[in-house]
Amino acid sequence: MTWRSPLALVRDALQGQRARERELRSLVSNLPYEGQEKGKQPNRFFLSNAIKTTKYSLLLFLPMNLYEQFHRLANLYFVGLAILNFIPVVNAFQPEVALIPICVIMLLTALKDGWEDFRRYQSDRKVNNTPCFVYSRREKQYVERRWKDVRVGDFVRVVSNEIVPADLLLLYSSDPNGVCHLETANLDGETNLKQRIVVSGLGAANLGFEPESFNSTVVCERPNSNLNHFKCFVEKPDKDKVGASIESLLLRGCTVRNTNHAVGFVVYAGHETKAMLNNNGSRYKRSKLEQKLNVDVFFCLILLFAMCLIGAFGHYLWLESLPGVPSFLVPDSNGHLDVPSLESFYMFFTMIILLQILIPISLYVSIELVKVGQIFFITNDIDLYDEETDSRVQCRALNITEDLGQIEYVFSDKTGTLTENKMVFRRCSVMGTEYPHKENGKSAFPTSPQQYSSVMPFTVMLKSVGHQQLPRSRWSLEAEDISPPDTQRHGRRRKSKVAANAHSDAAFSSPLETEVIPDQKLLQQISRAESSGGRRDGNRSFDPHLDFFLALAICNTVVVSAENAHRQRLIIKCVSYCSIVTFCYAVTLTQECTSPQSSQMRNPLETFSSLVKKAGAFFQRDKRNRTLSEDPVIDSAKTEDEADANRLRTCSLHAPSQNGSTIVEAEELCYEAESPDEAALVYAARAYGFILLARTPDSVTVRLPSGEDLVFEVLDTLTFDSNRKRMSVLVRHPVTKDYVLYTKGADYSIMELLGTPYAENFSGTEKNIAADTQYHLDCYAKEGLRTLCITKKVVSESTCQSWLGERKRAQAAMECREELIMQTAVQLETNLTLLGATGIEDRLQEKVPDTIVALREAGIHVWVLTGDKPETAVNIGYACRLLEEEDLVINMSCKNKVTCTAILDCTLEEVRRYRDDPRNAGTTQNISLVIDGNTLDMAKSPDLQERFVELTKHCRSVLCCRVTPLQKSAVVKLVREKLKVMTLAVGDGANDVNMIQAADVGIGISGQEGMQAVMASDFAISRFKHLKKLVLVHGHWCYTRLANMIIYFFYKNVAYVNLLFWYQFFCGFTATTMIDYWLMIFFNLFFTSTPPIMFGIFDKDVSVEVLQGVPELYRTGQGKGEYNFLTFWIAILDAFYQSLVCFFIPYLAYQDSDVDLFTFGTPLNTAALFTILLHLGIEIKSWTLVHWIIMLGSVALYFIVTLAYTATCVTCNPPSNPYWILQNQMADPMFYLIVTLCTVVALLPRYTFHVLKNSVAPSPLLQGRQLDR
Repeated sequence: MTWRSPLALVRDALQGQRARERELRSLVSNLPYEGQEKGKQPNRFFLSNAIKTTKYSLLLFLPMNLYEQFHRLANLYFVGLAILNFIPVVNAFQPEVALIPICVIMLLTALKDGWEDFRRYQSDRKVNNTPCFVYSRREKQYVERRWKDVRVGDFVRVVSNEIVPADLLLLYSSDPNGVCHLETANLDGETNLKQRIVVSGLGAANLGFEPESFNSTVVCERPNSNLNHFKCFVEKPDKDKVGASIESLLLRGCTVRNTNHAVGFVVYAGHETKAMLNNNGSRYKRSKLEQKLNVDVFFCLILLFAMCLIGAFGHYLWLESLPGVPSFLVPDSNGHLDVPSLESFYMFFTMIILLQILIPISLYVSIELVKVGQIFFITNDIDLYDEETDSRVQCRALNITEDLGQIEYVFSDKTGTLTENKMVFRRCSVMGTEYPHKENGKSAFPTSPQQYSSVMPFTVMLKSVGHQQLPRSRWSLEAEDISPPDTQRHGRRRKSKVAANAHSDAAFSSPLETEVIPDQKLLQQISRAESSGGRRDGNRSFDPHLDFFLALAICNTVVVSAENAHRQRLIIKCVSYCSIVTFCYAVTLTQECTSPQSSQMRNPLETFSSLVKKAGAFFQRDKRNRTLSEDPVIDSAKTEDEADANRLRTCSLHAPSQNGSTIVEAEELCYEAESPDEAALVYAARAYGFILLARTPDSVTVRLPSGEDLVFEVLDTLTFDSNRKRMSVLVRHPVTKDYVLYTKGADYSIMELLGTPYAENFSGTEKNIAADTQYHLDCYAKEGLRTLCITKKVVSESTCQSWLGERKRAQAAMECREELIMQTAVQLETNLTLLGATGIEDRLQEKVPDTIVALREAGIHVWVLTGDKPETAVNIGYACRLLEEEDLVINMSCKNKVTCTAILDCTLEEVRRYRDDPRNAGTTQNISLVIDGNTLDMAKSPDLQERFVELTKHCRSVLCCRVTPLQKSAVVKLVREKLKVMTLAVGDGANDVNMIQAADVGIGISGQEGMQAVMASDFAISRFKHLKKLVLVHGHWCYTRLANMIIYFFYKNVAYVNLLFWYQFFCGFTATTMIDYWLMIFFNLFFTSTPPIMFGIFDKDVSVEVLQGVPELYRTGQGKGEYNFLTFWIAILDAFYQSLVCFFIPYLAYQDSDVDLFTFGTPLNTAALFTILLHLGIEIKSWTLVHWIIMLGSVALYFIVTLAYTATCVTCNPPSNPYWILQNQMADPMFYLIVTLCTVVALLPRYTFHVLKNSVAPSPLLQGRQLDR
């Protein structure tokens, strides 16, 4: 290694910093520079791939940890007092003794921090030493390296099921279509596969890739944390630029699936990768209780200074009152005594040292321990465990558990949060004709009337079927590899794990979503369209019914995989309707769905229709053949057992071909959709015979009902975004050779783009297709269905080529790329031809209405924020009981600000008139508000937001529809800041992240849309119904326990410190103590430290059943709650009274006697112990064995330690002598009399107050406890 001057090192460091801060980076291959020194490497300024998440190093651990701990003002305060005690003129204790408490606290904290950092070090070392394959020019092959050795500019080869070591620009894939399948579950929790595409124009994909021949320059943007966007282009030697986006980027931490191998160019490494930039650790939130605690600590600090001033002033008066110089005042070496004013100044600091425990040093540590205990009980609550997904509640924020007990506003998403997010294809409208699909979706639910909700069809509640016989169309999941007795014993648990595996491997794959029963009328229409033309008749493609289902099959991003998928799969052997196929799990049917008789029918769709009718009986006959097994495929693709392959055949949606051979071989398809809507539409198309067979970046293969396979050339895909609210696919039709744009999207974004819908082919009333379709859409929305419009546009060849050129330039742009891409999409999506619309049902989750009603009864305002149409949102609002029939529902949908202002003013005036009417005294008006996104923007404007917030304060529920993710977070912030209330936001998708992070408490639901919401949340649950117990029970317990424990902590410290303070009036305010220093330290450190922690973890003021049955009890924690200004100062005053009793009763008992100092202090210390512990006993609401053990153990520990200390310590603290003090006291009956009398008199007022309060004016919580008896 050559020596380099410090100036050169500084120069390189500055150059590297400038290179990393540039907006654009130019990267070249490292291969030409392999083996050269680092100074000649072109990419040397960029970070290596090694990561370091530890905070400390071995040598710097102690100073860095101390520096971090001193950021806590409490630690700085106590260390300062300990150092002050080393100054002779102000010390109160032995200097070493004063250091013990703070040293113990800081040592425990350092050990905890060190252990956590050591675990991070072990994790870093494991990740950094993970092997990978990097191309070596010297070896002419890929060689094994460690992740930490990967550099920007290297070529890395990743194989199937291998984790990507760095952010790679995909240059080659073993897939002939240049596709690499990626699983991003480690980043965003989504288990569905993503397609990544090789950068186009860099060589033939089928000829392999030679890294040494890569001589282009990769220009990319500066690293950022956005997982959905990436700007880059590859500049060839001829200066031709090829654009690349996130679709060509393999992110670090993702797993390669279904692809033999792929090669990528490292663009970001180590801490500059998107995964590491998103790894910010747990977020710190300060709870409302903690903020109130800091205020009370400040009050205690003021009280401490006041007591110290009294002590200093009293010491001055005492010195001035002395007639001469007493013998106990020792002068300095020069025989000089300080003047009384200076002595009193010194005494001020001495009193601070003596009374320092007025600020509870162990309170913060005790709070952390209590929260750990509370989190343990929350996460292990069996009622919050979801058997279907095998998941339990997660506590991701460890310091705001008590905030769950003070919630006043709940903001909830709808789709996936209140609903299942399992989409069922229920209705469609094609060319103005509505097809209801009445039978679809019914068979997947219990059929008894008791198991259905009473209002709407889509509000069916998923209740347990118990041991009843399942409907015929349900899957029977039974283990294939265990015996019948074992199945009976473990069946339920195994089924839950099977469901969990299914849920984790792929979303949107339940039978409820995949079973689509075709509408007979629409089947006949398609049959006529198919039979009206020849095999290659170009007119056939113009039939709108065929185009409608082609659009459903083509216009999506669904990934199709074959049976050799390199993922762990579930093989389900089952008989079902012929329309059922696997969705991420291979489904094999146990019988042929076509019979010899059916193959002779004239129309294959009639064959399929008859088969649907006979499928139910077929189920009953072959039920015992339904089995389930797991088959993990890891290293390579494996086919199923040959015997099974010969015995089992897949269901065909078409008749055999003329030559007698089946058009579809026995194959298994695996669909991977990014949203449940797409999955539902693909399965709907499949049910009518339009089967999506394959998808590549350049083509889509669809099988028609006749069995003919059409390969559409994909020219471009205009992906969905929240601004356009639609997606489009531009393809070239294989039959007509036309350029066709298929588009689907929200009705309000599609209808304004329509041209003339097939008007030239129809006459009369059929020209009103758009109006009829809009009417059907409104009907769908009123029924609570999710609606989409389907359109088509034929683009001329010249227009298409021109547009593709503009699109390519937009994709290669580095500045304003998103805006340019958006403009090109909007430019093409005009003059669309309406084909039809779909209505998809999203069923409510189990017990959603009960949960919302309980939250409202608990005094919580419930808001639902959704992007659905107002009609859909209102319908679901009534179904989930967010809106009630007796409510006064205010609908705000304004076109301009003047109308919005008028509605706000009129409504507020009506609310005030109702409130001021004396006839309505004691009653509340049930008001609910429904507002759309445009009106919401007007209402949030600076001049109207005060009136809007005032109105919402009087509404018990608010329904916001057509809102964007940014509007969701803005609403939460507005309510939280204007009303100063505790807010909770709950959602399940990436669009809910902003809302979740804006609320005081964010809750994510691990649903069908990945884990983004969970990863951004403070708590994670699997079902909305769990919110009821989490908030109303655990939230209430966490808050009341912690609030009462904090109040008790302040009481305990003030009561004990005042014993020392009262004694100063009798010792000239000289900071003398009547209790041994060590026993004073042990009192707070050991004797009375465990009971309040136990109190904060185990105490239950009301049982689970009562809290859930009487939600009104939750109101006690809202607003100021139990821990407020009044309760704090009552506890402080009670502490002053009890300290007076515990001091003056022993003082009067021993007055005019000759007892020594410690003989007087020992009964006083013992009486204080019993008073403080029995005070806690009065506050404990539910005694358990743990309570008795801790309380009796504390008393026993006091006597054991004190007896042992006084028996062995002869001259531990000279000139004091605590030897044999307690032993002598315990032999004196006066000791027991004093202790008993002090304890009774001290606790009598508090006990009397509790008795009178509970008898005369019992609190709601006491009435709730009485319900348990």
